[in-house]
Amino acid sequence: MTADAMPDEGELTAAGLRLDADGSVLTIWLARPGVRNAQTPAMWRALARIGAAVPPGVRVVVLRGEGASFSAGLDRAMFEPGAISGDPGLVSLAQGSDSELDDAIARYQEAFTWWRSPAFVSVAVVQGHAVGAGFQLALACDLRILADDAQLSMRETALGLVPDLGGTQPLVQAVGYGRALEICATGRWVSATEAAQVGLANIVVPVASLDATAADLVEALAAPAHGAVTALKGLLLAAGERSYGDQLAAERTTQAGLLRDLVRALE
Repeated sequence: MTADAMPDEGELTAAGLRLDADGSVLTIWLARPGVRNAQTPAMWRALARIGAAVPPGVRVVVLRGEGASFSAGLDRAMFEPGAISGDPGLVSLAQGSDSELDDAIARYQEAFTWWRSPAFVSVAVVQGHAVGAGFQLALACDLRILADDAQLSMRETALGLVPDLGGTQPLVQAVGYGRALEICATGRWVSATEAAQVGLANIVVPVASLDATAADLVEALAAPAHGAVTALKGLLLAAGERSYGDQLAAERTTQAGLLRDLVRALE
């Protein structure tokens, strides 16, 4: 366990989350099926704490939603002053200073930024609707398995807003600028079939096969030498920011370290 502590069961329940730990696999469930796993600031705070406390032995982090939908996005109660106990509504946030508003959004973003840590591989398992913040949370993960009933949508512009929870960069990386602009500006539905065609989904399977497919992928991801997988993830994450020559050099450096580790293990 890291120095940070996981939320306890009571805190998780209050935040609308559930955890299943099975050896090297940590599964995080969005657990508000009665409201299609709509997200709240309390959920985001708990997700950020989980991300800071993932045990070092975890190789794969899986994100799922209970019920028929992955996540309907932001809980609409956030638009009503005082509707969510203990948290300011969006109206109150907008009435604060520029720095206060910036700090609040930055804290919310912490729930979405840790999934690409090189320490593990993250997998979103998506069924039903993934809307707005739900779409962005799926995009935060390294890999996405979609059921064939999945429907993705960025609805922020319909509210006069933009996606602000870290989803814009991975969306552009996955589908390109033009298609990302069209998806976000129109707020239209992206089907599971289209998601597979444009690179948003790694795998699309029938709903009945979703659990088995997720289990097979997680097993395959957890099987290789963990050091090699984390080194590979670090290489791939930085590849787009490096020149080709710099990436070649990074490959050499990474490989040299892994080779030395192998030799030491054989001695």
